[in-house]
Amino acid sequence: MVFCYDKLWNLAYSRHLNKTALRDEAGLTNSTLARLSKNETVSMDALARICDSLDCSLEEIVEYKKRVNNLNYVSLFSSAGVGCFGFKQEGFLGVATSELIERRLNVQKANDKVKYDNGYVLGDITQDETKDQLYNAIDYFKKEESVNEIDAVIFTAPCQGMSVANHKKNDGTIVKNSLVVEALEIVKKIQPKFFIAENVRAFMTTKCMDHDVEKKIKDAFVDWLSEDYVYESKIFNFKNFGANSSRTRTVVIGVRKDLSQSINIESLYPSQEPEKNLFNVIGDLKSLKTMGEVDPKDIYHNFKKYRPDMRNWIKDLKPGETAFDNIDPLKRPHTVSKTGELIPNVNKNGDKYTRQRWSAVAPCVHTRNDILASQNTVHPTDDRVFSIRELMRMMNIPSSFKWTMESEETLNAMSLREKEIFLKKNEINIRQSIGEAVPTIIMQKIAKNIKDTLYDIEKSQSKKNNNRLQVTG
Repeated sequence: MVFCYDKLWNLAYSRHLNKTALRDEAGLTNSTLARLSKNETVSMDALARICDSLDCSLEEIVEYKKRVNNLNYVSLFSSAGVGCFGFKQEGFLGVATSELIERRLNVQKANDKVKYDNGYVLGDITQDETKDQLYNAIDYFKKEESVNEIDAVIFTAPCQGMSVANHKKNDGTIVKNSLVVEALEIVKKIQPKFFIAENVRAFMTTKCMDHDVEKKIKDAFVDWLSEDYVYESKIFNFKNFGANSSRTRTVVIGVRKDLSQSINIESLYPSQEPEKNLFNVIGDLKSLKTMGEVDPKDIYHNFKKYRPDMRNWIKDLKPGETAFDNIDPLKRPHTVSKTGELIPNVNKNGDKYTRQRWSAVAPCVHTRNDILASQNTVHPTDDRVFSIRELMRMMNIPSSFKWTMESEETLNAMSLREKEIFLKKNEINIRQSIGEAVPTIIMQKIAKNIKDTLYDIEKSQSKKNNNRLQVTG
């Protein structure tokens, strides 16, 4: 991919235009719209008409992305592929992606994440049969694309027992934490040029089981990869590096030793950017006041229903206030026993039933973003949890990302009843996938840095070769 039109789709969406409306307003043909959707070249005349229609410059709708031949990646524990979609945006070809849950993998298929169908690997990566599928897909890709190496492996192993949201469980999840060892073994075998691992703040100091030996994850990295890789581990809040929400995580980036002399690992990490507050991110979206309401122009901007009596708990809250602070016991979270006794809910986390502030950075998005009782889920002014579209923006998921095979134009054209059926079937999967994800922008920035670094190495090598060919007197 040389040209990318993600800026166009984001700009059009900000103007409340879907692709069909943009086509009609700019006078584009269906074939031109299809080429734009596939990031293919179109005529300058078509681009000029789009600029005229949107009253914008060319730089606001199209990017030229430098291409190094056959850049590719493998993604492990990839869920719906939200994070590694950033590699696709930067022109990397998907070699293989492994995921345990089929409905998550189906989202990746809707986004054409890998080049060949055998690259969608469904199953438990701890099983030899699943690993064989992964390795066979990699070998097939290398043969078909005439490449010898994998450029990058991304892995975001499940973090049970490590997450603050899980209150540092001590229930045997150390075995689940050991999935990271499976990833380290795969990196050791594949020998990619780069690897990227993302996980919770406590990732490297958490214990795992490495073939029946208990050790810290940082020691497993040393044992498996220090012979072949130079790597760095950094803990930082994504909100300071381009993400639209607060998310403090560990990111480990490794470079194969035969390349490490030419690469500064620090330069591969995302660059810093000013924080954005919640209003900057979602403030332009329509206010939703009626329970069950769906924006007619956007199926993913919806008021998710909840038990009606709970609305009384949050309706009078000001930004920053929690329902547990209400003076009236009936307006504080509670249950009612069979005998009619009011039983107050326990406030384990101070951020439950808390109305968010427009002026603050968007909160960390968790997997249970569908309920008022979860962490930081209440909209700043509406009596509801954040909509899917709002969560997508908070996690920097581009509007071009698809959750199903159906286009958004098709979904938005459905009746309200059809939309309700669709959301009942798909909403929880989408919301959980968003909560599990890495903000797309973070992986996109890392992918771009890798691409630019390889491009610079290639250019430098080409210059050296040309100098050798110079005729001397």
